[in-house]
Amino acid sequence: MKIGVPKEIKTNEHRVALIPSGAAALVEAGHTVLVERGAGLGSGFCDEQYRSAGAQLVADSKAIWSAAELIVKVKEPIRTEWQNLRAGQIIFTYFHFAADRELTQAHIDSGAICIAYETVAQAGGELPLLTPMSEVAGRMAVQEGARYLEKQYGGRGVLLGGVPGVLPAHVVILGGGVVGSHAARLAAGMGARVTIMDVSLERLRHLDDTLPVQTLFSNRHNLLEQLATADLVIGCVLIPGAAAPCLIQRCDLKLMQQGAVIVDVAVDQGGCIETIHPTTHENPIYVVDGVIHYAVANMPGGVPRTSTLALTNATFPYLLQLANKGWQQALRDNLPLRQGLNIAQGKLTCRAVADTFGLPSATSESFL
Repeated sequence: MKIGVPKEIKTNEHRVALIPSGAAALVEAGHTVLVERGAGLGSGFCDEQYRSAGAQLVADSKAIWSAAELIVKVKEPIRTEWQNLRAGQIIFTYFHFAADRELTQAHIDSGAICIAYETVAQAGGELPLLTPMSEVAGRMAVQEGARYLEKQYGGRGVLLGGVPGVLPAHVVILGGGVVGSHAARLAAGMGARVTIMDVSLERLRHLDDTLPVQTLFSNRHNLLEQLATADLVIGCVLIPGAAAPCLIQRCDLKLMQQGAVIVDVAVDQGGCIETIHPTTHENPIYVVDGVIHYAVANMPGGVPRTSTLALTNATFPYLLQLANKGWQQALRDNLPLRQGLNIAQGKLTCRAVADTFGLPSATSESFL
């Protein structure tokens, strides 16, 4: 199979979907690997490393899109790439379709086979290809939140961990999943007072047992009480494949302290804050009603070396199966990978995305 690795062109996206050792393994398995020149530079992998691994370097991304049977990326194809999509081509990447109807419709219209990292799901509900980036994003959320609490950025001028004789910052984390637990671990490690909220009592019990945090059941009354004293709020709510629920409304901001910071990691799925909209690493923040909003949609792209290695550790075994068996046989043999099929041959196969936009859906099994 011909596997293409185009350079990521989303703003400030420096990750790459395949590292040289992965290219070597695919070539050894009998596949042709096409890599756009410079695709790995942002993550510290030079063209010569790919060439030595047996990959073919290509100067033109359009040539990769036109030749490759399987495209592997990090982020969804952006608008300028939609013209490259074609029927029957497999695209394996993060899509987050529920946050963007135009993106969804463009891929439906293309007839491509779209397999989304974020909905590959194991039997227990674990999301093995989302988890590594969730781990990175959770930890980065605390780093970035701590930075924007500094006065020079308009923050409250609060040190996250405080000092002897001065109380630490209060960090409120919405959602106790992978992002939330990693954010809580880092914030607590920096000395902050951490409250983590979730609707699952079982999850809260686990977090209470394993982390030095306060746990609180998530409901409207409890949330509003916490907002009043929060220095940093981190939104970590996830419904796999679907849009994130809106937990904080515009009117709630008036309860918060001036210069408090919100970091919404759920922005990829539409965000869990009414006033949130995606930002970039170049212009990461904006202010609404005196509250700083940080909503970079590709947070892990800011630490591409770590993120690329963590991501490809997880994605490569699935990529190899797709290449060796073709998408239909690979999905027949691998139930978690089957859950990743979002669009096939002009039809939505992810029920959560279909429900978000009121569109019809088909089952993944109907294509296998």
